[in-house]
Amino acid sequence: VQLQASGGGLVQTGESLTLSCAASGSLYAVDDLGWYRQAPGKQREAVASMDFRGITKYLDSVKGRFTVSRDDAKNTVTLRMSSLKPADTAVYYCAGKIKPTGWNAYTTFWGQGTQVTVSS
Repeated sequence: VQLQASGGGLVQTGESLTLSCAASGSLYAVDDLGWYRQAPGKQREAVASMDFRGITKYLDSVKGRFTVSRDDAKNTVTLRMSSLKPADTAVYYCAGKIKPTGWNAYTTFWGQGTQVTVSS
């Protein structure tokens, strides 16, 4: 199982950016798909996720600005970020709670991370 993230970059305050992540491999079942971020000197935090029922969770500081969505036919998860702030600057990681074919349990798999930098 592999998760490949893309879409990071450098933007100015107030601008928008979209991150995408595609899961591939022997995917028997996919539960949560979502995004985490880690800023320099800080712990990794959960930003947004959507489970297989379509229920979403958001970090309080991004509510109303970020939108997470998924396409189960393509096993992708997208994070649309608007009204970006310098405080959103971090490396963003996609993650998926996935049960690979032949496995008995779900495991969290991680993408490689993509840098988002918001200048003031």
